[in-house]
Amino acid sequence: MTSTNDIRRSFIDFFGNADHVAVPSAPLVPYNDPTLMFVNAGMVPFKNAFTGLEKPPGPRAVSSQKCVRAGGKHNDLDNVGYTARHHTFFEMLGNFSFGDYFKEQAIENAWTLLTREWGLPKEKLTATVYHTDDEAFDLWRKISGLPEDRIIRIPTNDNFWSMGETGPCGPCSEIFYDHGEHIAGGPPGSPDEDGDRFVEIWNLVFMQFDQQADGTRNDLPRPSIDTGMGLERIAAVMQGVHNNYDTDTFKTLIAASEQLTDVKAEGEQTASHRVIADHLRSVSFLMADGVLPSNEGRGYVLRRIMRRAMRHAHLLGTGEPLMHRLVPSLVSEMGQAYPELLRGQALIEEVLEREETQFRKTLEKGLKLLDEATGDMEEGGELDGETAFKLYDTYGFPYDLTEDALRARRIGVDRGGFDAAMKRQKEAARAAWKGSGEAASGEVWFDIAEREGATEFTGYAATSGEGTVVAIVKDGAEVASAGAGDDVLILTNQTPFYGESGGQTGDTGSITAPTGFAAEVTDTNKPLGRLHAHLAKITAGEIAVGDNVQLDVDTSRRSQIRANHSATHLVHAALRNQLGDHVTQKGSLVAEDRLRFDFSHPKALTDDDIAAIEAEVNAEILANEPVSTRLMSPDDAVEAGALALFGEKYGDEVRVLSMGRLADSGKNYSIELCGGTHVKATGDIGLFRIVSESAVSSGVRRIEALTGEAARTWLVQREDALKAAASAIRAAPEDVPERVTALLTERKRLEKELSEAKRALALGGGGMDTSAPTASDEDVGGVKFSGQVLGGLNPRELRPLLDETKQRLGSGVAAIIAVNDGKASVAAAVTDDLTGQFSAVELVRAGVEALGGKGGGGRPDMAQGGGPDGSKADEAIAAIRAAIAS
Repeated sequence: MTSTNDIRRSFIDFFGNADHVAVPSAPLVPYNDPTLMFVNAGMVPFKNAFTGLEKPPGPRAVSSQKCVRAGGKHNDLDNVGYTARHHTFFEMLGNFSFGDYFKEQAIENAWTLLTREWGLPKEKLTATVYHTDDEAFDLWRKISGLPEDRIIRIPTNDNFWSMGETGPCGPCSEIFYDHGEHIAGGPPGSPDEDGDRFVEIWNLVFMQFDQQADGTRNDLPRPSIDTGMGLERIAAVMQGVHNNYDTDTFKTLIAASEQLTDVKAEGEQTASHRVIADHLRSVSFLMADGVLPSNEGRGYVLRRIMRRAMRHAHLLGTGEPLMHRLVPSLVSEMGQAYPELLRGQALIEEVLEREETQFRKTLEKGLKLLDEATGDMEEGGELDGETAFKLYDTYGFPYDLTEDALRARRIGVDRGGFDAAMKRQKEAARAAWKGSGEAASGEVWFDIAEREGATEFTGYAATSGEGTVVAIVKDGAEVASAGAGDDVLILTNQTPFYGESGGQTGDTGSITAPTGFAAEVTDTNKPLGRLHAHLAKITAGEIAVGDNVQLDVDTSRRSQIRANHSATHLVHAALRNQLGDHVTQKGSLVAEDRLRFDFSHPKALTDDDIAAIEAEVNAEILANEPVSTRLMSPDDAVEAGALALFGEKYGDEVRVLSMGRLADSGKNYSIELCGGTHVKATGDIGLFRIVSESAVSSGVRRIEALTGEAARTWLVQREDALKAAASAIRAAPEDVPERVTALLTERKRLEKELSEAKRALALGGGGMDTSAPTASDEDVGGVKFSGQVLGGLNPRELRPLLDETKQRLGSGVAAIIAVNDGKASVAAAVTDDLTGQFSAVELVRAGVEALGGKGGGGRPDMAQGGGPDGSKADEAIAAIRAAIAS
């Protein structure tokens, strides 16, 4: 049997031997298409190459691209587990020609691979062409020898591809495999084409035309090829099975699920095991590419996939979290082809276990809510759609789970109401969606880049230099010139100004010319990742395209930024050393006044963690080792030990930054790929101090820190505060902790003594016989009554005092009012023999009303309340007295 890994390798090798550049799979988060949440097709990473906005990796390319379809219009989530070929995660094998070969070689390659290399029987294959594509029809007949009735003309858009309403488009040719007469269904184009007998395994797209806004199509000057073959589908064919879930990778994952749940994948349990296996792949690859669960955007979709799998684990009866225990099986199956799984394994397992533990709690709440909402319903009843949607949205219950849970009781669900609530949510989410990946810039930047090429950055070695103005952009459009008062973006052929990227803020400074032109640069951006655009306010003179100008960076600010950026590399290494290799960078901000570093870690750092990280970083700073950079290929850099941020898009050459002392391995303390500006030696950082540590989101922590003079100033301010505190308590600074502890102990002792003194006062004096009558005792209508007003007494002390007063009275009523900060608390007590005559609750309410308040509560023998006007305490005592007399 040919394994899925063998098929993937064979496909890449076949086209590699045919002069195709093997391109690694791009991350699942697209960098070049703001309309996509995830990469959902093999050609997405090459989109700009096909449109001419980017240089392709070569005239020919081949890849196995990771894809996810679980959000937006390409959403297969609800079908997964119940059909033979729906997945949230899948791999798309593809070969691409960027104006090199066209239809004939594309068809020749496909037929050769399928029938000669892989040995698929010709009689099992059928091809389709667009109904007007006579060229493709004739080529199929010539190359494959297929009879005409197995080269089917399709008149619908199923066989015509377009990138959008305008732009590249062209006819398609799809290849189908016949799984046999024992499976229902007919060939493509027939009335029974929706059956499962004939399965599409490969789509060849012939990019032939340029679609215009008016509907006309012009021939592309360099027609291209884009193909896509689902790896899971072709694996099913080559392994002699009809269902993708019966292929080797899925069988291995399902077997692991069976073993851990002790439930066979049979009958109704089959779908649950398939859901778990599929979703395990998607959530693990998404997290490996930097997506973490959250309540919005990609993180929300990831969490939804997780919870669907976890819900099926619950249906299988698992008592403990399951998903994280399946990750080793996935890594064993796919880790060699996708090493990011190996790098992210620890984090993936940690997040899955935490998420499933939490979901089990919300699942219990959801089931309880469902029981409460339908408890009084009889057979034939219907759960309202809003409640069903709340279960779905808040507790992760898909609609089918709610239906399943109620089916046994013959209770329905208002599908229309559910769909309406879902529609409202989708509209709100669509309005809030902020795009995805590295948003494509306006056409103006592509025009400039095409015409002028990339800006040459000279700022690694210098902070000033000359340049020629190649473009001026004002209000989103190119202009030939600009003058004083204008806010513009100025682009030069070369610049020492760093454009904001990689977390490092853009440089500021000035642009001047001998003609009297002057502009203040307030920021520098980096459109398309290769242009440096100076955001400038023109303060004098005029500037025009073609002028030569002087560019000067704010060197003081740049030095502070350099120190902070270099410190982020040291802190990244320290975090991994102290916390583990699961730590990866999740974002950063490198500004002139501070640095911020976000990293993956499941819990808050302890004081000891922070101290150890600071000590490590400062030790490297004190060592004052040189900082070196080298240009290498990305593969060579990673092989040399450089830490790459998976998900970043690197070019043919990368800057490898080495910092710190050599370890026993002979490698520097920190080696990373980075295009930012840095210090020349670690000692230039000066000092490093962490000033805060906090949570950003689930599984992501944030450190904020200072370096150099900012760190020194921060420490001086803290020392000044310590000296001020030492002076106030008449102690030396080094004795402040001990002295403060002593003062707190003394304060607690005095507070206790004061409380006891107040208590004694309330009972008639510390040395008096507490069984003897006090000055507050009186006879009211034949009932003993003790009423007192005390200042500064804690309301919590009233009830114990009243208990003792009741004991002293033997039979009677006691009331105490404590006045604090203008407000009053009132409590009353009635001895047991009088509770049938008087209620402490009613007496307290009389006192509270006199204090300007309302209410009060307790028991007939003891009650308490409060009022806003403590000046009326005596009136409150009088009110209680009157209530007793009445």
